[in-house]
Amino acid sequence: MPLTNRVVLITGANGGLGTAVTKTFLDAGARVAGVAKKIQNSDFPHPNFIATSAELGSAGAARAVVAAVIAKWEKIDVLVHLVGGFAGGQSVADTDDATLEQMLEVNLRAAFHMFRAVLPDMRTRGTGRILAIGSRTAVDPQPMVGAYSASKAALVSLVQTIALENKDRGISANVILPGTMDTPANRSAMPGADPSKWVRPAQVSSLLLHLASDDASQISGAVIPILGRDL
Repeated sequence: MPLTNRVVLITGANGGLGTAVTKTFLDAGARVAGVAKKIQNSDFPHPNFIATSAELGSAGAARAVVAAVIAKWEKIDVLVHLVGGFAGGQSVADTDDATLEQMLEVNLRAAFHMFRAVLPDMRTRGTGRILAIGSRTAVDPQPMVGAYSASKAALVSLVQTIALENKDRGISANVILPGTMDTPANRSAMPGADPSKWVRPAQVSSLLLHLASDDASQISGAVIPILGRDL
Protein backbone atom coordinates (compact mmCIF):
# COMPACT_ATOMS: atom_id res chain seq x y z
CA MET A 1 0.00 0.00 0.00
CA PRO A 2 1.62 3.23 -1.20
CA LEU A 3 0.76 5.39 1.84
CA THR A 4 1.49 3.03 4.72
CA ASN A 5 2.44 5.05 7.82
CA ARG A 6 1.64 8.36 6.13
CA VAL A 7 -0.60 10.77 8.01
CA VAL A 8 -3.20 12.45 5.79
CA LEU A 9 -5.46 15.31 6.86
CA ILE A 10 -8.59 15.54 4.69
CA THR A 11 -10.93 18.50 4.98
CA GLY A 12 -14.49 18.00 3.80
CA ALA A 13 -13.88 14.32 4.45
CA ASN A 14 -17.48 13.11 4.36
CA GLY A 15 -18.89 15.15 1.47
CA GLY A 16 -19.88 13.96 -1.98
CA LEU A 17 -16.24 13.81 -3.07
CA GLY A 18 -14.76 13.53 0.41
CA THR A 19 -16.28 10.14 1.17
CA ALA A 20 -14.64 8.60 -1.89
CA VAL A 21 -11.31 10.29 -1.16
CA THR A 22 -11.27 9.24 2.48
CA LYS A 23 -11.97 5.60 1.59
CA THR A 24 -9.31 5.65 -1.12
CA PHE A 25 -6.63 6.92 1.25
CA LEU A 26 -7.61 4.47 3.99
CA ASP A 27 -7.43 1.62 1.48
CA ALA A 28 -3.92 2.83 0.55
CA GLY A 29 -2.74 2.33 4.14
CA ALA A 30 -2.77 5.95 5.31
CA ARG A 31 -3.74 7.16 8.74
CA VAL A 32 -6.52 9.62 7.97
CA ALA A 33 -7.77 12.52 10.05
CA GLY A 34 -11.09 13.55 8.56
CA VAL A 35 -12.42 17.07 9.17
CA ALA A 36 -15.93 18.36 8.52
CA LYS A 37 -18.62 20.39 10.24
CA LYS A 38 -20.48 17.20 11.14
CA ILE A 39 -18.40 14.04 11.19
CA GLN A 40 -17.84 11.16 13.58
CA ASN A 41 -15.60 8.12 13.78
CA SER A 42 -18.48 5.82 12.87
CA ASP A 43 -18.70 7.47 9.43
CA PHE A 44 -15.57 5.53 8.48
CA PRO A 45 -15.22 2.52 10.80
CA HIS A 46 -11.52 1.92 10.27
CA PRO A 47 -8.74 1.70 12.87
CA ASN A 48 -6.68 4.27 10.96
CA PHE A 49 -9.40 6.93 10.93
CA ILE A 50 -10.11 9.72 13.38
CA ALA A 51 -12.85 12.33 12.98
CA THR A 52 -12.59 15.99 13.90
CA SER A 53 -15.70 18.16 13.84
CA ALA A 54 -14.66 21.72 13.03
CA GLU A 55 -15.43 24.81 10.99
CA LEU A 56 -12.43 26.24 9.16
CA GLY A 57 -13.51 29.85 9.04
CA SER A 58 -10.63 31.17 11.12
CA ALA A 59 -6.89 30.77 11.47
CA GLY A 60 -7.36 29.62 15.05
CA ALA A 61 -9.70 26.81 14.05
CA ALA A 62 -7.28 25.58 11.39
CA ARG A 63 -4.34 25.66 13.81
CA ALA A 64 -6.35 23.74 16.41
CA VAL A 65 -7.18 20.98 13.92
CA VAL A 66 -3.55 20.66 12.83
CA ALA A 67 -2.27 20.68 16.41
CA ALA A 68 -4.69 17.90 17.39
CA VAL A 69 -3.56 15.67 14.53
CA ILE A 70 0.12 16.25 15.26
CA ALA A 71 -0.47 15.58 18.95
CA LYS A 72 -1.99 12.18 18.08
CA TRP A 73 0.19 11.06 15.17
CA GLU A 74 3.25 13.38 15.49
CA LYS A 75 3.10 14.70 11.93
CA ILE A 76 1.02 15.51 8.87
CA ASP A 77 2.47 14.20 5.63
CA VAL A 78 -0.36 15.19 3.31
CA LEU A 79 -3.10 17.80 3.40
CA VAL A 80 -6.00 17.11 1.05
CA HIS A 81 -8.21 20.20 1.09
CA LEU A 82 -11.65 19.42 -0.34
CA VAL A 83 -13.73 22.11 1.37
CA GLY A 84 -15.55 24.30 -1.10
CA GLY A 85 -18.93 25.66 -2.06
CA PHE A 86 -20.92 27.05 -4.96
CA ALA A 87 -23.24 30.00 -5.40
CA GLY A 88 -24.17 31.55 -8.70
CA GLY A 89 -26.95 32.43 -11.07
CA GLN A 90 -26.39 36.18 -11.31
CA SER A 91 -24.15 38.41 -13.36
CA VAL A 92 -21.28 40.24 -11.71
CA ALA A 93 -23.32 43.44 -11.90
CA ASP A 94 -26.12 41.80 -9.89
CA THR A 95 -24.06 39.74 -7.45
CA ASP A 96 -24.50 40.95 -3.88
CA ASP A 97 -21.77 41.36 -1.27
CA ALA A 98 -23.00 38.38 0.74
CA THR A 99 -22.48 36.00 -2.20
CA LEU A 100 -19.00 37.36 -2.88
CA GLU A 101 -18.02 37.01 0.78
CA GLN A 102 -19.45 33.49 0.95
CA MET A 103 -17.43 32.34 -2.06
CA LEU A 104 -14.22 33.94 -0.80
CA GLU A 105 -14.75 32.47 2.67
CA VAL A 106 -15.42 28.87 1.68
CA ASN A 107 -13.24 28.59 -1.44
CA LEU A 108 -10.24 30.77 -0.57
CA ARG A 109 -9.95 31.77 3.08
CA ALA A 110 -10.54 28.27 4.47
CA ALA A 111 -7.79 26.97 2.18
CA PHE A 112 -5.44 29.79 3.16
CA HIS A 113 -5.98 29.03 6.86
CA MET A 114 -5.33 25.31 6.40
CA PHE A 115 -2.27 25.71 4.18
CA ARG A 116 -0.73 28.20 6.58
CA ALA A 117 -1.44 25.89 9.53
CA VAL A 118 0.26 22.79 8.07
CA LEU A 119 3.27 24.48 6.47
CA PRO A 120 5.42 25.15 9.58
CA ASP A 121 5.63 21.47 10.57
CA MET A 122 6.14 20.36 6.98
CA ARG A 123 8.92 22.90 6.51
CA THR A 124 10.60 21.80 9.73
CA ARG A 125 10.54 18.16 8.64
CA GLY A 126 11.51 18.98 5.06
CA THR A 127 8.65 17.04 3.46
CA GLY A 128 4.96 17.36 2.72
CA ARG A 129 2.23 17.33 0.11
CA ILE A 130 -0.53 19.91 -0.22
CA LEU A 131 -3.41 19.03 -2.53
CA ALA A 132 -6.50 21.09 -3.28
CA ILE A 133 -9.67 20.86 -5.32
CA GLY A 134 -10.45 23.84 -7.49
CA SER A 135 -12.85 24.07 -10.41
CA ARG A 136 -12.77 24.10 -14.17
CA THR A 137 -14.15 27.64 -14.02
CA ALA A 138 -10.92 28.85 -12.40
CA VAL A 139 -9.32 28.78 -15.85
CA ASP A 140 -12.44 28.55 -18.04
CA PRO A 141 -14.82 31.15 -16.57
CA GLN A 142 -18.49 31.10 -17.49
CA PRO A 143 -21.21 33.73 -17.23
CA MET A 144 -23.34 34.03 -14.10
CA VAL A 145 -20.76 32.47 -11.75
CA GLY A 146 -18.28 35.34 -11.43
CA ALA A 147 -17.76 35.27 -7.67
CA TYR A 148 -17.35 31.48 -7.65
CA SER A 149 -14.92 31.50 -10.58
CA ALA A 150 -12.85 34.31 -9.08
CA SER A 151 -12.56 32.52 -5.73
CA LYS A 152 -11.39 29.34 -7.43
CA ALA A 153 -8.92 31.25 -9.60
CA ALA A 154 -7.47 32.79 -6.45
CA LEU A 155 -7.12 29.28 -4.98
CA VAL A 156 -5.08 28.21 -8.01
CA SER A 157 -2.76 31.19 -7.58
CA LEU A 158 -2.37 30.43 -3.87
CA VAL A 159 -1.42 26.80 -4.50
CA GLN A 160 1.11 27.73 -7.17
CA THR A 161 2.63 30.34 -4.86
CA ILE A 162 3.01 27.76 -2.10
CA ALA A 163 4.73 25.41 -4.55
CA LEU A 164 7.26 28.13 -5.43
CA GLU A 165 7.87 29.24 -1.85
CA ASN A 166 8.52 25.70 -0.61
CA LYS A 167 10.26 24.00 -3.50
CA ASP A 168 13.53 23.94 -1.52
CA ARG A 169 11.89 22.35 1.54
CA GLY A 170 10.66 19.08 0.03
CA ILE A 171 7.04 20.28 -0.11
CA SER A 172 4.88 19.98 -3.21
CA ALA A 173 1.56 21.72 -3.85
CA ASN A 174 -0.89 20.88 -6.63
CA VAL A 175 -4.49 21.66 -7.50
CA ILE A 176 -7.04 19.62 -9.45
CA LEU A 177 -9.73 21.35 -11.50
CA PRO A 178 -12.74 19.07 -11.97
CA GLY A 179 -15.69 19.74 -14.18
CA THR A 180 -19.14 18.90 -12.84
CA MET A 181 -18.84 16.10 -10.30
CA ASP A 182 -21.19 13.13 -10.28
CA THR A 183 -22.38 13.54 -6.70
CA PRO A 184 -25.85 13.08 -5.17
CA ALA A 185 -26.10 16.83 -4.59
CA ASN A 186 -25.39 17.65 -8.24
CA ARG A 187 -27.82 15.01 -9.49
CA SER A 188 -30.50 16.50 -7.27
CA ALA A 189 -29.71 20.06 -8.37
CA MET A 190 -29.59 19.22 -12.11
CA PRO A 191 -32.16 16.45 -12.70
CA GLY A 192 -32.28 17.09 -16.46
CA ALA A 193 -28.52 16.81 -17.02
CA ASP A 194 -26.62 13.78 -18.33
CA PRO A 195 -24.43 12.59 -15.42
CA SER A 196 -22.63 10.10 -17.67
CA LYS A 197 -20.58 13.08 -18.88
CA TRP A 198 -19.65 14.17 -15.39
CA VAL A 199 -16.47 13.50 -13.44
CA ARG A 200 -16.59 10.42 -11.24
CA PRO A 201 -15.34 10.95 -7.67
CA ALA A 202 -13.30 7.75 -7.94
CA GLN A 203 -11.24 9.29 -10.74
CA VAL A 204 -10.46 12.37 -8.66
CA SER A 205 -9.64 10.17 -5.66
CA SER A 206 -7.20 8.10 -7.69
CA LEU A 207 -5.46 11.22 -8.99
CA LEU A 208 -5.16 12.67 -5.49
CA LEU A 209 -3.70 9.38 -4.26
CA HIS A 210 -1.12 9.41 -7.04
CA LEU A 211 -0.12 13.00 -6.26
CA ALA A 212 0.30 12.06 -2.59
CA SER A 213 2.50 9.07 -3.38
CA ASP A 214 6.25 8.84 -3.93
CA ASP A 215 5.60 8.28 -7.63
CA ALA A 216 4.61 11.95 -7.92
CA SER A 217 7.46 13.43 -5.88
CA GLN A 218 8.57 15.68 -8.77
CA ILE A 219 5.11 17.08 -9.53
CA SER A 220 4.52 20.48 -7.95
CA GLY A 221 2.75 23.66 -8.99
CA ALA A 222 0.57 21.63 -11.33
CA VAL A 223 -2.96 22.72 -12.27
CA ILE A 224 -4.64 19.55 -13.49
CA PRO A 225 -8.05 19.51 -15.21
CA ILE A 226 -10.25 16.45 -15.02
CA LEU A 227 -13.38 16.99 -17.10
CA GLY A 228 -14.99 13.61 -17.75
CA ARG A 229 -16.73 13.54 -21.12
CA ASP A 230 -17.82 17.18 -20.91
CA LEU A 231 -14.84 18.58 -22.83
